[in-house]
Amino acid sequence: MTANLFENLPAHLAEECFDTLLEAEHVTIERIVSHGHVSPATGWYDQPRHEWVVVLKGKGMVAFEHGEDVPLGPGDHLTIPAHTRHRVAWTDPDEDTVWLAVHYD
Repeated sequence: MTANLFENLPAHLAEECFDTLLEAEHVTIERIVSHGHVSPATGWYDQPRHEWVVVLKGKGMVAFEHGEDVPLGPGDHLTIPAHTRHRVAWTDPDEDTVWLAVHYD
């Protein structure tokens, strides 16, 4: 069965949309769609697994607790080690930002 990462994008998003594409014992792959969304200002993601993320379409910025902000555009990817506190600081409010995230042990 085939699918396309750019099909069935939500028309209106009250919040970021997370779709799990594959889940196995040591890996989870998800599509994330943002449209001007950011992480809650009151917290940081502190995930137990490593995350590799790539922006497929749009633009975003990932901020790290230690002060680094990393802008990402189409094709840019980033590895976030487990327990590295981070958040989405900005996504383009004028277009969908489509992310592919791979969480792994």
